[in-house]
Amino acid sequence: MNIKSLLLGSAAALAAVSGAQAADAIVAAEPEPMEYVRVCDAFGTGYFYIPGTETCLKIGGFIRFQTSFGRDVVDSRDNNDGLLGPSDWDAFSRAYISFDAKSDTEYGTLTGFFAAEFNADNDATDAGDSFIDVDEAYIQLGGLKAGFFYNWWDKGLNGETDSLGNVTEFNSIAYIYDGGSFQAGISVDELEGTSTRDNGVGVSGIVSASLGGVSFDLLGGYDSEFEEGAIRALLSADLGPGVFQLAGVWASNPNAYWKASEWTVAASYRYNATDKLAITPGVQYWDSLRTGNDFNNDLDKWRAGVTLDYKITEGLATRVSVQYNQEDLTATTDRDYVSGFVRLQRNF
Repeated sequence: MNIKSLLLGSAAALAAVSGAQAADAIVAAEPEPMEYVRVCDAFGTGYFYIPGTETCLKIGGFIRFQTSFGRDVVDSRDNNDGLLGPSDWDAFSRAYISFDAKSDTEYGTLTGFFAAEFNADNDATDAGDSFIDVDEAYIQLGGLKAGFFYNWWDKGLNGETDSLGNVTEFNSIAYIYDGGSFQAGISVDELEGTSTRDNGVGVSGIVSASLGGVSFDLLGGYDSEFEEGAIRALLSADLGPGVFQLAGVWASNPNAYWKASEWTVAASYRYNATDKLAITPGVQYWDSLRTGNDFNNDLDKWRAGVTLDYKITEGLATRVSVQYNQEDLTATTDRDYVSGFVRLQRNF
């Protein structure tokens, strides 16, 4: 076989192989369409559809740095000598994140909410007292709500002067009616870990009404373990360039919902000085302070102070609070001190 015949034979073989491969050519598959995240505006701003579902999700939170000051603002600190003592100032950082999932059903809006706090604070021991805390975790369908969440007793006045509740967060089952300008609700609360002796049960209820720039809440709570209760009224009204608020609490005796005093009254006025600056002075008076499991008619307390809120830029704000406190320790002795904090917070 000469060279020419060899070359012709090789070319014919290559042509046959190429023809067979051409018959089985690989065709690239069409790329699947990408599903973009869609905005969900059915429940307000910030929600988006979870891809592939009709459930809307909102993620939010904040990062906070705060320095607090006041008499024994920290219960104890490690002096590196095995002894614990009080501290009059404390700095800590906190990260808060929340997940709010909502969807429409034939029974109303279905909500699943979870929020957690991540705290960094090393004031108590060598190991510090940083911790992760479940802030809220609940399910709500229409007006029915079940889980771990803040009770109506958590609501307070503008500013940082007032204290209008004792324990304000429980594992509860609640029903809430929202009629727009009129709302009402009732909840059954597990009181374990509160001021009760055992695993008691509490009942709290609220009625609220609003008209124009005025709103009013009437709230009550009953502690079945101590067989004592408390009631609270709160009025809020738009007044000039701000909001005026007034509240009062009365208790039959110390209980899970209120135990500081037999009664108290508080007021504040949030003055919106500019679009960025708000100034909120406030005052509160407590009469018949608690001693043990009873109220003492000879002891009282009062506090007056001011809170400044300043919006530095979008998503970043600072709050400064300064309070003057005076309280009776016994019928013949008292004490006074200044307390407050400076806070920087980035919301998202």
